[in-house]
Amino acid sequence: MADASIAATPAAAPKVKKIRLSRGDRIYYTVIHVILALLLIIVLYPLIFVVSSSFSSPNAVVSGQVFLWPVEPSVEGYRAVFENGDVLTGYGNTIVYTLLGTLINVALTLVAAYPLSRKDLPGRSFFLFLFTFTMIFNGGMIPTYILIKDLHMINTMWAMIVPGALSVYNMMITKTFLQESIPGELFEAAQIDGCSDFRYFFSIVLPLSKAIIAVLVLFYAIGHWNAYFNAFLYLNDRSLFPLQLFLREILIANTIDANAIVDPEVAAAKQGMANLLQYSLIIVSTVPVMCLYPFVQKYFVKGVMIGSIKG
Repeated sequence: MADASIAATPAAAPKVKKIRLSRGDRIYYTVIHVILALLLIIVLYPLIFVVSSSFSSPNAVVSGQVFLWPVEPSVEGYRAVFENGDVLTGYGNTIVYTLLGTLINVALTLVAAYPLSRKDLPGRSFFLFLFTFTMIFNGGMIPTYILIKDLHMINTMWAMIVPGALSVYNMMITKTFLQESIPGELFEAAQIDGCSDFRYFFSIVLPLSKAIIAVLVLFYAIGHWNAYFNAFLYLNDRSLFPLQLFLREILIANTIDANAIVDPEVAAAKQGMANLLQYSLIIVSTVPVMCLYPFVQKYFVKGVMIGSIKG
């Protein structure tokens, strides 16, 4: 019985020996923590200030009363933005351009990067030269506009998607990822089992490329969300305008000429409203992108570090 009770008694957990830091180590870690805290404040405070200002009154914003928290809380800035019916139209167009454009971008990037990552591709060096050449030389704005016009894409949604359908820079990063992360022996083993190139790409390469796909989605989506220059060039139909153009129009419409207003109180009110709209427009245009980042954050660090460490 004694033996049984001894056997049933759980073994005592080993004591974890605490590491005693020297005075120099404590000073070092204290300095590092202080530096990181300062960097956090430097990065975080502008964001807090913009959010607080967007929810403050125009008078509080123009008089500089906002420091950390909203002063005289108000949603007047957001009301002025969303009372403009074009904002919802712009949101809808930008969402369509972002979703469809990102899908096409990622698909073309992967389809171009995978063959170039294969060292047995015939003419691989020539194709790499062609892609690299386009990173340095291009036709310019006017020839590009003539091309888009001849392709009948003026005043169509495709003018916002097709011209930038493939980023050579992102394609090169993806090619490096596929070369460094997926060993060639895996393809040889798949070939022995009778796996075709298409089956290998869709069943093996894509599932192993989640990190770089997440990075591509984030980069391309942000680019489409903030795109406005192509809209300036190729779109005249307001029903196709992206959000950024409408926000620009709202901001310009509320910009005042100080020489045109005699009454100082009216000038101050107009300037306060203009400043408030700036902060509100920043929040309206960036919140969707900020909501996207947490979903790809766990892959982001791994993806952007591709090629930085060689084994």
